Amino acid sequence: MELRPYQQEVARAVLSSIEGNLGLTFSVEIARQGGKNELSAHLEVLLLTMFISKGGSGIKCSPTFKPQTLISMGRLKERLDEYGYDGIWSTEAGYIVRLGNARWVFLSAEESSSVVGHTADILLEVDEAQDVPAEKYTRDFRPMASAHNTTTVLYGTTWDESTLLEEVKQTNLELERKDGIKRHFRYDWQEVAKHNPAYLKFVEAERQRLGEDHPLFRTQYALLPISGGGGFLSPLQIAAIRGEHSRQRVPEAGRTYVAGIDFAGEAEQAETDRLFAGGRDATVVTIAEVVPLVEGPVPSQPLIRVVEHYAWVGKKHAGLLAELIGLLRDVWQPRCVVCDATGVGEPLASLLREALGRRVLPFKFSQRSKSELAFDLLAAVNSGRLKVYRQDGSPEYAELMFQLHRARQLYRPNQTLDFFVAAGEGHDDYLMSLALVVQAAKNYAPRKAQGTVRI
Repeated sequence: MELRPYQQEVARAVLSSIEGNLGLTFSVEIARQGGKNELSAHLEVLLLTMFISKGGSGIKCSPTFKPQTLISMGRLKERLDEYGYDGIWSTEAGYIVRLGNARWVFLSAEESSSVVGHTADILLEVDEAQDVPAEKYTRDFRPMASAHNTTTVLYGTTWDESTLLEEVKQTNLELERKDGIKRHFRYDWQEVAKHNPAYLKFVEAERQRLGEDHPLFRTQYALLPISGGGGFLSPLQIAAIRGEHSRQRVPEAGRTYVAGIDFAGEAEQAETDRLFAGGRDATVVTIAEVVPLVEGPVPSQPLIRVVEHYAWVGKKHAGLLAELIGLLRDVWQPRCVVCDATGVGEPLASLLREALGRRVLPFKFSQRSKSELAFDLLAAVNSGRLKVYRQDGSPEYAELMFQLHRARQLYRPNQTLDFFVAAGEGHDDYLMSLALVVQAAKNYAPRKAQGTVRI
């Protein structure tokens, strides 16, 4: 495989620093699937070849040993075979690839990993540097380059302003302004697409699916860092959610429905005591019609039309379960139900699945799963696929809109996203139920679409 022009630019700069013993530190941002791993593997093959007699060690660290470090090792071995070194290279201790007297050491940058004692005298590489703890790099890996003034390369994509990659990037840009030596290389999806028409088609589809302002598209393809907090949805995004269809009290024949349920604890409290912005959380059920898009920019993603809400506050779980089974089994007959199975929701979700079968999918909230929930919700909003029934003057509609406006976001260093309504400002039960119904639409098994779509 021949490196593309932008990959060659980085490779030339790295080799120049190594050959001149300049000891430069480079930061390299390449859009997702743009070839940063191939660049790294080709550099490793070339350098192992250059040092095959003289000897020396290159070191590459990744955020995790399994699978990231193992994948990097496997890629190097494949490239060595492609270049005719099959049967010549060898593996040592399960994490070292040797070619003659030269070797490449693959290490984990996890906080708990023990890596002290290694020395890099060819090249030090940091893969997915946005996920490597800055303290771990400074304490354990950076000193590996000190004895030989070894060149260092940090690869990755953007996330926020707190990452190791962003920190090194800003330092490099400041040094560039002083001495004119290019240390930071950035190639977003548009730059990569100039050299790969297939990539252009793929990313254009992702932009339509996620929306240009989606955090994942911004960070992984556009290489734009995100801010740490603020509102989860902008006024424009909330406006885009407002649909023109009417609220439905009963299902229409021939339509496909899904449901999302956010459970609350039981308590002796009247519905009127809640006053929506105060009191206890509600158990909220969101019903949505799923309309497969047989035509349009994202044909694999359905239109999600919220048509009804149900809410209970303080209802005993035995009575709540009976009412839910009646609504779901006898009235709406949804193809998929995604329900909160965290804490008090776990036994309810289990009993609901017993009653309704495999169409019920329990959802356990964790930092990672809630982040995926947020990303999927944003994708549905940004692509224009999520619509809520038009304003009907109901307290349910008012509460949903209140929560959408009050919802906050929090981006974490581990590239997860939290979304919530802050304590004291209200509740997020309608918001979570909405996110769960998007999951239900994503997971339901569609029948073969017939005819045209009703928007």
